[in-house]
Amino acid sequence: MSLKLKDIDILLCKADLKNLPKGKLLINTINAFSYNNAQKDDFFAEVLQKGDVLIPDGASIVKACRLINAKSQPTERIAGWDLFQFEMNDLNERAVSTNCRLKAMFMGSSEKVLSAIREKATRDYPNLDIVTYSPPYKPEFSDEDNKNIIDAINEANPDLLWIGMTAPKQEKWTYTHWKELDIHCHVGTVGAVFDFYAGTVKRAPLWWQQHSLEWLYRLIMEPKRMWRRYIIGNTEFIWRVLVVNR
Repeated sequence: MSLKLKDIDILLCKADLKNLPKGKLLINTINAFSYNNAQKDDFFAEVLQKGDVLIPDGASIVKACRLINAKSQPTERIAGWDLFQFEMNDLNERAVSTNCRLKAMFMGSSEKVLSAIREKATRDYPNLDIVTYSPPYKPEFSDEDNKNIIDAINEANPDLLWIGMTAPKQEKWTYTHWKELDIHCHVGTVGAVFDFYAGTVKRAPLWWQQHSLEWLYRLIMEPKRMWRRYIIGNTEFIWRVLVVNR
């Protein structure tokens, strides 16, 4: 299944987040990196196209959609961080308005990161109960691993679920086990947000974010890890959007 940017449905702006329907909803993000990966991975392409909501987590996606006159033309970048802040604040406000404690669950990452998340989220969102689960650190989960993860999520029965295992693993896992997740809430696949929120990875300062240079900041901070993704990857993205999959 080919992923063509001009044909897919993408959320248009941050204001549209408040209009998302309630209930079980799979929310994924797309940026140049995930778009490139989807061109080489048919299953990942299917995942991005058949999820419930796809948000443009990259200025490159926003600009490319305009350039090729795509079906969806988002007016601004909606970072995974924007989704996270909106959903967490909304859930906390709902807990206040209903006078009922609600539950946010973080599945993924290490126990060290999750411990920092629990501590911070308890302060930032005092009306929420924070539940976490750290899966085994391995390229592929066994059937037993998957069952344990699914059982933990279903037992927690969260009102909001975050999945953080890096792309495309997190998106593919969630899509594969979607029917086994007996939950009623929004589910966001936002791996990098776990580290940003925990403070284990520093996000770019606001000026860099506002000028669509967050990718450059990450490249400067981690050149050995990020050079292939941003130097080669961004070039590949431009070529694929303008030539291959236009």
